[in-house]
Amino acid sequence: MLTRVEEILEDILCLHSPSKQEGKVTEYIIGFLENIGAEVYLDHNQKAYGGDSPTIFARIKGDESKEGITLNAHTDVVPPNEGLKIIKEESIWRTDGTTTLGGDDKAGVATMLFLAEHYAKKDEKHPDLYFIFTAGEEQGMLGARNIQWNEVRKHMEPAKRMVILDSGGDAGKVAYQAPGCYLYDVTVRGKKAHAGIEPEKGSNAIVKAAKVLAELPFGRIDHETTSNTSMMTSDFPSNVVPDVCRFTGEVRSHNMEKLDNYLKELDSLLEKYAEDYSLETELDYPPLVQKDGGVLVDALISSYRAMGIEGQGEIIGGGSDGNFFSQEGFDVAVLSVGMEKVHTTEEYLRLDVMKQTMQALMHFIEN
Repeated sequence: MLTRVEEILEDILCLHSPSKQEGKVTEYIIGFLENIGAEVYLDHNQKAYGGDSPTIFARIKGDESKEGITLNAHTDVVPPNEGLKIIKEESIWRTDGTTTLGGDDKAGVATMLFLAEHYAKKDEKHPDLYFIFTAGEEQGMLGARNIQWNEVRKHMEPAKRMVILDSGGDAGKVAYQAPGCYLYDVTVRGKKAHAGIEPEKGSNAIVKAAKVLAELPFGRIDHETTSNTSMMTSDFPSNVVPDVCRFTGEVRSHNMEKLDNYLKELDSLLEKYAEDYSLETELDYPPLVQKDGGVLVDALISSYRAMGIEGQGEIIGGGSDGNFFSQEGFDVAVLSVGMEKVHTTEEYLRLDVMKQTMQALMHFIEN
């Protein structure tokens, strides 16, 4: 017999919800929350990015004298996911190998819905509990990126202590810091000429770009900074000196000053070797930084330890909705809900880890 959280998980796993098409699972979540008497507010920010689902905010009223808690998970999954068949093997749920499972992040969604239902039935000795369900996370944190906070706060003010249920690995890992990321797009221009008859009259844009990339640092630059170039294109016949070359990439760091310095170095190398160029940069997401000196992380680690699980803080290298919530002033921690091999057809979910995190959260909420 399935436990209550497993029932919820199976329900939502079977609702196909790729990015920008989360309508079915969104409808389920809204109905679920309304049925348990939660206060619900919908931020229709999906219009900003062409999605079909709002960001869902909900509140379970508690003791307002206690510091509130906000939980977050995202509703979209990575294809191929349509036609999912769940294979259950004791505490492991996986697919038949033809689709992704969608445990990223429906394990987080199911955990949140279970906790919302559980505390909606209890008296008000627990703190106010807030729940934020975001859409479009897998395509650049679209829901979190576009929240209309001025409108949201007219209806609801979520607690600044935030726990995000969107990570894998063993229970007990508490991620509290993640890098910000800049994207860059460079076009180098040279001069076209016949490569066989008068190459000296040309200026090869590929060679100019290559000189820049040869001196620009890549990979793991230091303990908190990485960079990667991911695309280079220049399509000309072999008898033409190419006059245009484009390359793109990213730089991530936990230190915003290092991000700025890297982009300045890129610009300086372009000026040195390319002369005629354009450089476009975009902050893809801001860094996730700890704001309370470790109070939230320590409390969560203590809750895991109360369950007999060794907890530990972690600094991670990827972005999530938490980066945008951190920018908005939330103190954020990201917990594992047991997802493994995500974004592949070999994805599986460790239900024991999901339930351990759920139990640790209940201890955290009640103490």
